[in-house]
Amino acid sequence: MYRKMLTDKAVRAAKAKEKAYKMADGHGLYLLVHPNGSRYWRMDYKHADKRATLSLGIYPEVSLKEVRLAQTKARDLLAQGINPSSYKKLTRGVGSLSAGDSFKAVADEWVAKLEAEGRAAGTIEKMRWMLGLAEPLLGTRPIGQIKPAELLTVLRTVEARGRYETARRLRSTCGSIFRYAIATGRAQRDISVDLLGALITPKVTHRAAIVEPVKVGQLLREIEGYEGQPVVEAALRLAPHVFVRPGELRMAEWSEFDLEEAVWTIGPAKMKMRRPHRVPLSSQVISLVRRLKPMSGTSKYLFPSVRTPDRCISENTVNAALRRIGYDKTEMTGHGFRAMASTLLNESGQWHPDAIERQLAHVENNDVRRAYLRGEHWDERVRMMQAWSDYLDQLRDGAKILSGNFRQA
Repeated sequence: MYRKMLTDKAVRAAKAKEKAYKMADGHGLYLLVHPNGSRYWRMDYKHADKRATLSLGIYPEVSLKEVRLAQTKARDLLAQGINPSSYKKLTRGVGSLSAGDSFKAVADEWVAKLEAEGRAAGTIEKMRWMLGLAEPLLGTRPIGQIKPAELLTVLRTVEARGRYETARRLRSTCGSIFRYAIATGRAQRDISVDLLGALITPKVTHRAAIVEPVKVGQLLREIEGYEGQPVVEAALRLAPHVFVRPGELRMAEWSEFDLEEAVWTIGPAKMKMRRPHRVPLSSQVISLVRRLKPMSGTSKYLFPSVRTPDRCISENTVNAALRRIGYDKTEMTGHGFRAMASTLLNESGQWHPDAIERQLAHVENNDVRRAYLRGEHWDERVRMMQAWSDYLDQLRDGAKILSGNFRQA
């Protein structure tokens, strides 16, 4: 049914009555007229299954046009799961303070610092997305005046959407920003430490992976039968042989490959631990890469996007391809190829655990122990990667062998 909206004329003409009454506008907004003639803008709304009322000013200090703009902002906050009344209290009086001292200003500086230090573009993008969850409530707040309860309100809003791990990471990230604010003279302490233990602890979920030899063989045969984009097929075929992180695989560049020396060198900017990483290339991998060259050699990426050769395939492409051949997210993921290799290589008993860890690009935290590992087991890793590819071929072809049946050259 059509509902008549308020007009400027109707608001101006509103007269006092014996009892207070409401003049409705829409979406909970109304003008409350008191017996003494004063007129107040109010908005009724529902948040967290509770009804509440938001004060939006006094008429004529706040016009009908202005109050509708305020109503739109309040509804936008509600859509994000934020209580507009809480937001109003937290941001009261902020306009008179220096913008350079706001949470957003300090956060932007901190992110720019990470960029200058060479953090990966993907990491920076995720950081900005995460901080965007805090900005509606804290963005304009002077960082030195933010209280633990205010930060907890932000984190609870994230938790309310079931994003427990995101809330935990956001608390940690905000802690880094508060410490940067302390270093730059804009805050006195890191309030995030007061919230340790206040958040819901997320259940640890391991990425799905296939580690039984027979099932690995079946998976490899399904990959062989993949009928989709040739570049995506190549990525699927290569993934189990090199078992790098999904981001390192999809962003692989031709300039990183030396097929004569049989090595793929990944720069520190792409690596999680910010250290260069080398992947010995088996004869099978070299053959796959050479077959890929005519398909994507004009792009800098081995696996360019179908939309533009200037970008690589998306982070979901390999997982989507696995779904297409019949493996859901509870069975196998792109990251699962790493667990597959780690499990079967360790179970074989043929390779030094440190060689396997180095090939997985896991960094030894102990500085003394790391000093003894300068060679990083390179020669053994070269032999291991060729034996691993040979073993995968045997499993794919249905050979009746055990997971420990590796032979060193």
